[in-house]
This record gives sequence, C-alpha cells and structure tokens, in this order.
Amino acid sequence: MNKRSVRDLDVRDKRVLVRVDFNVPIKDGRVTDDTRVRRALPTIRYLIERGAHPILISHLGRPKGEPDPQYVMDPVAERLEELLGEPVLKLYAAVGHEAERAVEGWDGRGVVLLENSRFYPGETKNDPELSEQLAALADLYVDDAFGAAHRAHSTTVGVAERLPAAAGLLLEEEVDYLDGVLEDPERPFAAILGGAKVSDKLGVIRSLLGVADTLLVGGAMCFTFFKARGYEIGESLVEDDYLEEAHRLMDEAGEKLVLPVDVVVADRIEEGVEAQTVGVDGIPPDKMGLDIGPGTVKLFEEHISSAETIFWNGPMGVFEIDAFAKGTEGVARAVASASTESDATSVIGGGDSVAAVRKLGLEDEMSHISTGGGASLEYIEGKQLPGVAALPEKGA
Repeated sequence: MNKRSVRDLDVRDKRVLVRVDFNVPIKDGRVTDDTRVRRALPTIRYLIERGAHPILISHLGRPKGEPDPQYVMDPVAERLEELLGEPVLKLYAAVGHEAERAVEGWDGRGVVLLENSRFYPGETKNDPELSEQLAALADLYVDDAFGAAHRAHSTTVGVAERLPAAAGLLLEEEVDYLDGVLEDPERPFAAILGGAKVSDKLGVIRSLLGVADTLLVGGAMCFTFFKARGYEIGESLVEDDYLEEAHRLMDEAGEKLVLPVDVVVADRIEEGVEAQTVGVDGIPPDKMGLDIGPGTVKLFEEHISSAETIFWNGPMGVFEIDAFAKGTEGVARAVASASTESDATSVIGGGDSVAAVRKLGLEDEMSHISTGGGASLEYIEGKQLPGVAALPEKGA
C-alpha cells in the first residue's frame, strides 16, 4: 500500500483518534458476531504497546442522525474490554464539552470509545464543524475501518484532512490483498461472483473480466444471462433492462465467463419446500431457480482447484435455506481446499459470502476475509475509496 502507515507515525504519548469498524450485530444487549472487533485489535494493541492513547470511534447501525438507544456503543465497549484485556472508557458523546472534558481527564489507560458517530447528522455529510470537533480530541488520526472507506464521512475523510493521518494495520492488509488480486495475481486467477443482480455488479464483472482467467457466475444473476441466451427461466429473478448488456458481456468474454449447467428449482422460497435439479435449458415455467446444481458445483470445483488466485463475492443461491445452500457450501469448501492444499491465495470479498464461510467454520482456511463487502466491490471495480484517498502518500 502506498499510503502512510501507522508504523510511520511517532505515536508515543499522543492521543490517536482511530476510526474502527465496530458496526456489529447486537441482540439482547450482546454482540453476536465480534469478528470486526477482533480484526481491529492488532492496530489498537500496536498503539497501546508504543505508548499511545487510542480514542476509538465507529458507527453502529443506521440511526437517523440523532441518539437512538438501540444503537448505543455500550455492548461493543463491553466486548472490546473482554477481548482487549484493557480498560475501555465508554463515553456517551463523540464531540462537545462532555467528550472534551472526559478526554482531558482520562488517565490514559486502555482506550476511550466514543459514542456512535451516526448519532450526529453531520457525520454522513462530512460536516466541517463536526470534523473540527473530532480532530480537537486528538493529535493524530488512524483509519482502520476499511468497511467504511467507501463513505466520504467526517470520521473517514474530514478528520483525515485535519490531523496527521495514516492507515491502520487492517486497512493496509485489506488494500494489499485487493491490490494483489487486481495488479499481480498468481495465475490461473479464478473469480467467483454470486448474488441477486447483474446491475449491482456490472462494474465488478467488467473489471474482473479484464484481469481474471475465469469468471464463474452463480446466484440469481445468472438467470439474466440465461434469458439473454433465449432460455426459459420460469419464475426466476431477472433484470429485463440488462438483457442486452448481459448478451454483450457474454460475447466479449467468450469462454472466460462460465455459467451454471444445472440449477435447483422450486415453486417458492421456503424451508422444507420440494426442490428438484434441472438443466439450465429445462427450467419449468412455474418454477424459480434458487441455487446452482451439483453438476455446476463440480464444474466450478474444477476451475477453483486449478487456480492460484481466487476472489469470491456473493452466494450461489438462497443459502439461508438448507435446500438451496449446497451450491454455496460446495464453492466455499472448494475455495478452502484450494487455499490449504494447493496454497492458492483466496480473498473473500465481504457480505453474504463471508457469512456462508463463517457458517461452515471455514474462516481459518481462507487467505483473507474482507471486513467490507461494499468497499471491496467498489475497490475491485476500480473506484476511488474516499477514506483511502484522504490519507497522505507514504513519505509525505
């Protein structure tokens, strides 16, 4: 990564505002998945070990620019203290006199965790006044929230423009892995895309077709390609406005674009529903495709097992329902096997594919699991991420 790193900063005795991504699921006042908290620990510990005083800030959920009891950071603070083994001083404000007094009176032990940044309407608007107030709390700024790097907010851009800034260890890792996929992948490079809509991933498809050796497409988006080919797709999800674009992509990609050869169909999305496997040219008019079939899993496995670099984003079907989860599970196990047995580099690009990998207990078998689904896709697409762009170049 060509951006200034936290390793390049003299942090001793400095208050360091760290933008973390603690946007985690909470139920009954407890964090139910602490992955993002754990992924932030290396940067936090790095700072503490070097005599810095970290002040952490994150958003949580989607409050409407004002305090909302269901989105307070208290459960996160509790879990962070357990994982970090250091005291966490949780504040009930992020800026203003209360926050300033608390930071000034802080004994410097452990970390401070500010209140949810989205309790302030200026956060999502990158408001200059809010950015100034946040910057006044610290001497330095470190961005370690890759999952929020595609947002031009006060905590990702505004503060970075007002304090000496650098990337945290997680942000560095995320960008380095994605750069490896885009710029210098070991070949063969197999990219796997799933999910519902071609429209959501059009830019990603075009970008990956330019660098990957094979692009395996599953999920509901494949039915737009099949209809563009003239196949009967029954009640399957389709984007009629993108049929022409799908046809154009297939023509341009040729054999590089690999589509399913069979699918699992049913008449509704429901647990326990009767499902059957059919060829892609034999989908009944009253059925909908809800997963890739076993023949497709085998075909995809062949490409994955021979790959040296793998990028995967998006499930192969409605994996939340057991009858339609086998395609996603097959792909996940194939990627894990390629990583562990063939030493392939595997990058899982956030979102539902990460949820599937976790559900199967395969996290430790992947090279890298991104903490930012939307950010990773925008980066792969070639878009500039505001949170990354705001950081100074290395050596600056």
